[in-house]
Amino acid sequence: MRDSKKLSPKIRKELSELIEINCHSFHLIIVSPREIDQREKLKISLNRLEELKMAEIGNKLRPDFLYLDAADVNEKRFGHSIEKLLDYKPNKIISKHKADDLFPIVSAASIIAKNKRDAIIEQLKQKHGEIGSGYPSDEKTKNFLVEWIKKYKSAPEFARKTWDTTKKIMESEIRNKKITEYFN
Repeated sequence: MRDSKKLSPKIRKELSELIEINCHSFHLIIVSPREIDQREKLKISLNRLEELKMAEIGNKLRPDFLYLDAADVNEKRFGHSIEKLLDYKPNKIISKHKADDLFPIVSAASIIAKNKRDAIIEQLKQKHGEIGSGYPSDEKTKNFLVEWIKKYKSAPEFARKTWDTTKKIMESEIRNKKITEYFN
């Protein structure tokens, strides 16, 4: 399992359950859209937010060997940044790009995380109807946001307001007046 995104939700769910039952330990942190949006006010990048959350998980589980999927262009810098946030000293930190392709333990973590995301998306669909996958490239997701914003004049609470897709739709549907509006 090199890339959890290439697996179907059904297979991810089955594998996630197997991994959770058979692994030594795991810890999930759900980062809300609001928390992601607030990072801009705090003047921290998305990469920094990832570092903070990875370090939080590291501090909770305290592994001897910490495998990281580097979110920085500089793998070593990413590893050092995480190390500074830890309240313990692991034996080794392995920080690599595409770590889920290189290390089965990172692949397993990716499957668990993606399965949780799938479950959250499914809950949102149960409550709000078809919302698509929640990814910016998904036309169903974009169409859902357009219709929601047209109807409610704001983005849904479960959408990131700082997401470029949301910003563009808000700009198009709310902030830009149509030429005919000037004649009424």
